[in-house]
Amino acid sequence: MKLIINGEPLEQPVANLAVLLELVEAPSHSAVAVNETFVPKTLYRETSLHEGDRIEILSPMQGG
Repeated sequence: MKLIINGEPLEQPVANLAVLLELVEAPSHSAVAVNETFVPKTLYRETSLHEGDRIEILSPMQGG
């Protein structure tokens, strides 16, 4: 399955968003959107992914 993760293509068979986040080793405090829609952490395992989905993984950063 071809997905777009933070603008970069990734070709991996994944069942749901939780599996994908484990695969890419996303920090546990990340915010995630699928096709520009925010997904709460409680729905990661229930969120199926489909060919061509665009996933944005955002992590807070400290700085000034």
